[in-house]
Amino acid sequence: MGNFDSGCAVLPHSLPTLLILLSCVFGLSLGTELSFVTCGSVLKLLNIKHNVRLHSHDVRYGSGSGQQSVTGVTAVEDSNSYWSVRGTRDALCHRGTPIKCEQTIRLTHVNTGRNLHSHYFASPLSSNQEVSAFGDEGEGDHLDEWTVLCGGSVWKREEAVRFRHKATDALLSVTGEQYGRPIHGQREVHAMSSHSQHSLWKAMEGIFMKPSENPMGSRDYSHLHTEF
Repeated sequence: MGNFDSGCAVLPHSLPTLLILLSCVFGLSLGTELSFVTCGSVLKLLNIKHNVRLHSHDVRYGSGSGQQSVTGVTAVEDSNSYWSVRGTRDALCHRGTPIKCEQTIRLTHVNTGRNLHSHYFASPLSSNQEVSAFGDEGEGDHLDEWTVLCGGSVWKREEAVRFRHKATDALLSVTGEQYGRPIHGQREVHAMSSHSQHSLWKAMEGIFMKPSENPMGSRDYSHLHTEF
Protein backbone atom coordinates (compact mmCIF):
# COMPACT_ATOMS: atom_id res chain seq x y z
CA MET A 1 0.00 0.00 0.00
CA GLY A 2 1.36 3.43 -0.97
CA ASN A 3 2.04 6.24 1.43
CA PHE A 4 -0.92 8.44 2.28
CA ASP A 5 -0.11 12.16 2.24
CA SER A 6 -3.06 13.98 3.79
CA GLY A 7 -1.42 17.40 3.91
CA CYS A 8 -2.60 17.72 7.51
CA ALA A 9 -0.74 19.74 10.09
CA VAL A 10 0.61 17.85 13.09
CA LEU A 11 -2.11 17.81 15.75
CA PRO A 12 -1.65 17.59 19.53
CA HIS A 13 -0.98 13.95 20.39
CA SER A 14 -3.45 14.01 23.24
CA LEU A 15 -6.21 14.21 20.64
CA PRO A 16 -8.04 10.91 20.05
CA THR A 17 -7.30 9.03 16.84
CA LEU A 18 -10.88 9.64 15.75
CA LEU A 19 -10.38 13.41 15.79
CA ILE A 20 -7.08 13.17 13.96
CA LEU A 21 -8.67 11.10 11.21
CA LEU A 22 -11.61 13.50 10.93
CA SER A 23 -9.22 16.44 10.73
CA CYS A 24 -7.28 14.80 7.89
CA VAL A 25 -10.27 13.56 5.89
CA PHE A 26 -12.13 16.87 5.99
CA GLY A 27 -9.07 19.11 5.50
CA LEU A 28 -9.80 21.33 8.44
CA SER A 29 -8.52 24.80 9.11
CA LEU A 30 -8.06 26.44 12.48
CA GLY A 31 -10.12 29.47 13.37
CA THR A 32 -12.83 30.92 15.58
CA GLU A 33 -15.54 31.88 13.11
CA LEU A 34 -18.09 29.31 14.28
CA SER A 35 -19.72 30.92 17.31
CA PHE A 36 -22.24 28.23 18.26
CA VAL A 37 -22.28 24.52 19.07
CA THR A 38 -23.68 22.17 16.45
CA CYS A 39 -24.89 18.60 16.29
CA GLY A 40 -22.07 16.16 15.60
CA SER A 41 -19.45 18.37 17.22
CA VAL A 42 -16.83 16.79 19.48
CA LEU A 43 -15.81 19.05 22.35
CA LYS A 44 -14.61 19.53 25.90
CA LEU A 45 -16.85 21.13 28.52
CA LEU A 46 -15.40 23.36 31.24
CA ASN A 47 -17.05 23.89 34.60
CA ILE A 48 -16.43 27.62 35.02
CA LYS A 49 -16.59 27.77 38.82
CA HIS A 50 -14.04 25.00 39.45
CA ASN A 51 -12.01 25.21 36.21
CA VAL A 52 -12.29 21.48 35.48
CA ARG A 53 -13.25 19.70 32.27
CA LEU A 54 -15.92 17.01 32.14
CA HIS A 55 -14.10 13.69 32.00
CA SER A 56 -14.63 9.96 31.99
CA HIS A 57 -12.54 6.80 31.77
CA ASP A 58 -12.95 3.05 32.11
CA VAL A 59 -12.98 3.22 35.92
CA ARG A 60 -16.19 2.18 37.66
CA TYR A 61 -17.71 3.56 40.83
CA GLY A 62 -17.09 1.39 43.88
CA SER A 63 -20.53 2.27 45.23
CA GLY A 64 -23.91 3.38 43.91
CA SER A 65 -24.62 2.11 40.41
CA GLY A 66 -21.16 0.66 39.79
CA GLN A 67 -21.25 2.24 36.33
CA GLN A 68 -18.39 4.06 34.61
CA SER A 69 -17.37 7.10 36.62
CA VAL A 70 -17.58 10.71 35.41
CA THR A 71 -15.26 13.29 36.98
CA GLY A 72 -13.78 16.75 36.48
CA VAL A 73 -10.08 17.20 35.66
CA THR A 74 -7.83 20.25 35.63
CA ALA A 75 -5.69 18.92 32.76
CA VAL A 76 -6.38 20.64 29.44
CA GLU A 77 -4.76 18.05 27.17
CA ASP A 78 -6.52 14.83 28.08
CA SER A 79 -8.23 12.77 25.39
CA ASN A 80 -10.67 11.33 27.93
CA SER A 81 -12.39 14.72 28.17
CA TYR A 82 -13.90 14.70 24.66
CA TRP A 83 -17.68 14.32 24.26
CA SER A 84 -19.77 14.06 21.10
CA VAL A 85 -22.96 16.16 20.87
CA ARG A 86 -25.83 14.01 19.58
CA GLY A 87 -29.58 13.97 19.29
CA THR A 88 -31.79 11.59 21.23
CA ARG A 89 -33.32 8.33 20.05
CA ASP A 90 -36.68 10.09 19.59
CA ALA A 91 -35.32 13.36 18.17
CA LEU A 92 -32.28 12.96 15.96
CA CYS A 93 -30.38 16.08 14.90
CA HIS A 94 -28.68 16.56 11.55
CA ARG A 95 -24.94 17.03 11.44
CA GLY A 96 -24.00 20.72 11.58
CA THR A 97 -27.40 21.88 12.91
CA PRO A 98 -27.06 24.49 15.69
CA ILE A 99 -28.12 23.19 19.10
CA LYS A 100 -31.08 25.25 20.30
CA CYS A 101 -31.65 26.43 23.84
CA GLU A 102 -34.07 24.00 25.55
CA GLN A 103 -33.10 21.25 23.08
CA THR A 104 -32.58 17.78 24.56
CA ILE A 105 -29.34 16.08 23.57
CA ARG A 106 -27.03 13.20 24.46
CA LEU A 107 -23.35 13.65 25.25
CA THR A 108 -21.36 10.55 24.28
CA HIS A 109 -17.88 9.97 25.68
CA VAL A 110 -15.65 9.59 22.62
CA ASN A 111 -13.11 7.12 23.97
CA THR A 112 -15.53 4.66 25.59
CA GLY A 113 -18.77 5.17 23.62
CA ARG A 114 -20.87 5.61 26.77
CA ASN A 115 -23.38 8.39 27.33
CA LEU A 116 -23.49 10.98 30.11
CA HIS A 117 -26.15 9.54 32.41
CA SER A 118 -27.81 10.16 35.76
CA HIS A 119 -30.26 8.45 38.12
CA TYR A 120 -31.27 8.46 41.79
CA PHE A 121 -28.18 6.69 43.14
CA ALA A 122 -26.19 8.82 45.59
CA SER A 123 -22.83 10.16 44.42
CA PRO A 124 -19.87 8.73 46.37
CA LEU A 125 -18.44 11.90 47.98
CA SER A 126 -21.22 14.46 48.38
CA SER A 127 -24.30 12.17 48.31
CA ASN A 128 -25.83 14.29 45.60
CA GLN A 129 -27.32 12.59 42.52
CA GLU A 130 -24.78 10.31 40.84
CA VAL A 131 -23.64 11.08 37.28
CA SER A 132 -22.12 8.21 35.32
CA ALA A 133 -21.36 7.08 31.77
CA PHE A 134 -23.69 4.37 30.50
CA GLY A 135 -24.53 2.35 27.41
CA ASP A 136 -22.64 0.71 24.59
CA GLU A 137 -21.43 2.32 21.36
CA GLY A 138 -23.54 5.42 22.01
CA GLU A 139 -26.79 3.63 22.85
CA GLY A 140 -28.12 3.57 26.40
CA ASP A 141 -31.58 4.59 27.63
CA HIS A 142 -33.78 7.61 28.39
CA LEU A 143 -31.62 8.51 31.41
CA ASP A 144 -28.90 9.67 28.97
CA GLU A 145 -30.90 12.76 27.93
CA TRP A 146 -29.97 16.31 28.97
CA THR A 147 -31.65 19.63 28.11
CA VAL A 148 -29.39 22.58 27.23
CA LEU A 149 -30.34 25.69 29.23
CA CYS A 150 -29.07 28.94 27.70
CA GLY A 151 -30.18 32.52 27.29
CA GLY A 152 -30.80 33.03 23.58
CA SER A 153 -32.01 30.93 20.68
CA VAL A 154 -28.95 28.66 20.25
CA TRP A 155 -26.07 27.35 22.37
CA LYS A 156 -23.28 29.89 21.85
CA ARG A 157 -19.72 28.78 22.44
CA GLU A 158 -18.77 31.79 24.54
CA GLU A 159 -21.88 31.45 26.71
CA ALA A 160 -22.11 29.68 30.06
CA VAL A 161 -24.89 27.09 29.89
CA ARG A 162 -26.47 24.49 32.13
CA PHE A 163 -27.42 20.89 31.43
CA ARG A 164 -30.66 19.70 33.07
CA HIS A 165 -31.22 15.97 33.31
CA LYS A 166 -34.52 15.39 31.56
CA ALA A 167 -35.78 12.55 33.73
CA THR A 168 -34.95 14.05 37.14
CA ASP A 169 -34.67 17.84 36.49
CA ALA A 170 -31.28 17.91 38.28
CA LEU A 171 -28.43 20.05 36.92
CA LEU A 172 -24.97 18.77 35.97
CA SER A 173 -22.70 20.21 38.68
CA VAL A 174 -19.33 20.25 40.41
CA THR A 175 -18.94 21.43 44.01
CA GLY A 176 -15.25 20.69 44.53
CA GLU A 177 -15.04 17.32 46.31
CA GLN A 178 -11.84 15.48 45.33
CA TYR A 179 -11.25 11.76 44.91
CA GLY A 180 -8.32 9.84 46.32
CA ARG A 181 -6.72 6.83 44.66
CA PRO A 182 -6.94 5.56 41.92
CA ILE A 183 -8.13 8.90 40.47
CA HIS A 184 -6.41 11.19 42.94
CA GLY A 185 -7.26 14.90 42.59
CA GLN A 186 -10.13 14.47 40.16
CA ARG A 187 -13.34 16.25 41.17
CA GLU A 188 -16.70 14.62 41.71
CA VAL A 189 -19.31 15.44 39.05
CA HIS A 190 -22.90 15.02 40.17
CA ALA A 191 -26.39 16.45 39.62
CA MET A 192 -28.21 18.90 41.89
CA SER A 193 -31.64 20.50 41.86
CA SER A 194 -30.44 24.02 42.70
CA HIS A 195 -29.27 26.61 40.17
CA SER A 196 -25.87 28.01 41.11
CA GLN A 197 -22.44 28.84 39.71
CA HIS A 198 -21.50 25.19 40.32
CA SER A 199 -23.70 24.16 37.38
CA LEU A 200 -22.33 26.53 34.71
CA TRP A 201 -20.41 24.98 31.78
CA LYS A 202 -18.71 26.37 28.68
CA ALA A 203 -17.75 24.72 25.38
CA MET A 204 -13.98 24.66 24.96
CA GLU A 205 -11.58 22.75 22.67
CA GLY A 206 -12.89 20.44 19.97
CA ILE A 207 -14.05 19.86 16.43
CA PHE A 208 -17.20 21.79 15.50
CA MET A 209 -19.39 20.77 12.57
CA LYS A 210 -20.31 23.65 10.31
CA PRO A 211 -23.87 23.96 8.97
CA SER A 212 -24.41 22.98 5.36
CA GLU A 213 -23.43 25.72 2.94
CA ASN A 214 -25.81 24.30 0.33
CA PRO A 215 -29.03 23.49 2.20
CA MET A 216 -31.08 23.15 -1.00
CA GLY A 217 -28.90 20.41 -2.43
CA SER A 218 -29.52 16.70 -2.08
CA ARG A 219 -26.15 15.98 -0.50
CA ASP A 220 -24.86 16.93 2.94
CA TYR A 221 -22.01 19.38 2.47
CA SER A 222 -21.50 19.98 6.17
CA HIS A 223 -17.89 20.25 7.17
CA LEU A 224 -15.88 20.70 10.31
CA HIS A 225 -14.29 23.52 12.24
CA THR A 226 -11.60 22.86 14.82
CA GLU A 227 -10.17 24.64 17.80
CA PHE A 228 -7.63 23.00 20.08
